[in-house]
Amino acid sequence: MSASLRPLAPGESSLRLEKLSLGVGDRFGHQAGAQLRACMLASRAGVAVIPVWNKSNREHGIVGSEPSAVRAAADRAVRELGWRQSYHVDADHITLRTVDRFIPACDFYTLDVADAIGKPASTADSAMFLARHPELAGRVPVPGIDGGLEISPQALRDIAQRFLYPVQEAGRIYRYVADHRNGAGFIPEISMDETDAPQTPAELLVILAAIADERIPIQTIAPKFTGRFNKGVDYVGDVAEFEACFRGDLAVVAYAIRHYALPANLKLSVHSGSDKFSIYGPMRGAIRDFGAGIHLKTAGTTWLEELIGLAEAGGDGLALAQEIYAEAWAHRDALCAPYASVIDIDAGRLPAPAEVSAWTPEQYVAALRHDQSNPAYNRDLRQLLHVGYKIAANMGRRYLDALDRYEESISRNVTLNLWERHISPLFLGD
Repeated sequence: MSASLRPLAPGESSLRLEKLSLGVGDRFGHQAGAQLRACMLASRAGVAVIPVWNKSNREHGIVGSEPSAVRAAADRAVRELGWRQSYHVDADHITLRTVDRFIPACDFYTLDVADAIGKPASTADSAMFLARHPELAGRVPVPGIDGGLEISPQALRDIAQRFLYPVQEAGRIYRYVADHRNGAGFIPEISMDETDAPQTPAELLVILAAIADERIPIQTIAPKFTGRFNKGVDYVGDVAEFEACFRGDLAVVAYAIRHYALPANLKLSVHSGSDKFSIYGPMRGAIRDFGAGIHLKTAGTTWLEELIGLAEAGGDGLALAQEIYAEAWAHRDALCAPYASVIDIDAGRLPAPAEVSAWTPEQYVAALRHDQSNPAYNRDLRQLLHVGYKIAANMGRRYLDALDRYEESISRNVTLNLWERHISPLFLGD
C-alpha cells in the first residue's frame, strides 16, 4: 500500500458502468451519431450496450483535437438522437504526464501502467504485500477453475516483483484524478495490455489483490490476453487456449470481487478488440456462463469505415481514399513504428499505389472491408490503413469536408459495422 494512500472521498466512484459497454473511437469527431445508432439498435433488440467514446492522448496529438471535442460530439449525438441511457467519455491510455487535459471532459479513465511492468517496488512494500496476503501462496480455490490456482511462494514473490509497482503507479494516477475532479464521479479502468507477455489468471489474481490494497475502485481491467490482438484484424492464436485463459480470468475477477471487496460490477476490458471475430463466440459463451459483463474497445475500426464510405461513394471520395493509401504506403515505416506490438504487416502483400489508384469502388471496398470470405480482402492493407489516419489528419479541412460531403455513405457503414460485426455477434449471438 502506498504511503500516500488516503480514504476515498465522497463521489469518487459514484458512477457505475453497466454490464455491457462498447468503447467507440472517433478519430475525427464526425461519427458519434452513427456509432450511437448502433447502440440504439441493440437497445431495440433488448440488450443495453453503453457507448464509451475513447480517444488517446497520442490520437489527440496526431489529429490536433482536444478531449472537450469528444465530449461535445458525444453530448450532441445523445441530445439529437434522444438517447436515454448512460454514456461516457474515456481518457484513454493516460498517465500522470498526460492526464491533465482530460480531467474537465472525461468521466472514464483508462490508467495505462504497461510501461511500469517489471519495475520493482521497494523492498519494504514488497515485504508488506507478501505478509498481507499469505492466502495467495499455495492452492487458491477459485470456483470455475478446475483444481483452483496453484501459486508457489517463489512464484508469488516473482509476480509481486513484476506487478506491484505498476499497481502503485495506477494508484498514484487514480488519486491524482480524484483530487482534481472536485468530487465528480468517474469510472477507473487499469490497462496492462500494451506489453509483450500475457498475464496468466494467477498473475491477474495477485494484481487484483494489489489493486484492492491501493483502494482503487476499478470497474474494468484490461490485461494482455494470450495470442495477438493486432489492430483492426482478426485474432491470431489458438482460440481454445484463449477461451480457457479468458474463462480463467472471469473466474478470478469473480473471486477477487468476493474476497477483496472490489466493486461488484468489475469486468474484463478487451483492448484492440475490434474485429476479433473468431473469439467473439467463445467470449459470448463465457460471459453468459459466468453471468459477467464485458467492455470491448473497437477504437480505429470507425476510421476504416470512413475510408470504406468514401471509396463506396466513388468519384472524389474514391480518389481521396486512393490518395490516402498511396501516402500511407509511402510513409509506412514511420506510421507503423508506434504500433509495432499490435500490427503484423507482410509488406510483400501490400499493393502498389499505382494498382490501387486504378481500383473501382468495389475493388477498394473489397480489399479493406473485413470480410474474410471475400478473396479480395487484404489484412495487410487493412492494418496499414488502420494506423494511417495521420495521413488524413494532415489533410486538414480537405478530409473533414469530404466526411461532410459523403456523410450518408460513411455513417451507414459505421453503424452497420458496429451493429452487424461487433454488437450482434458478441452481445446478442448469431
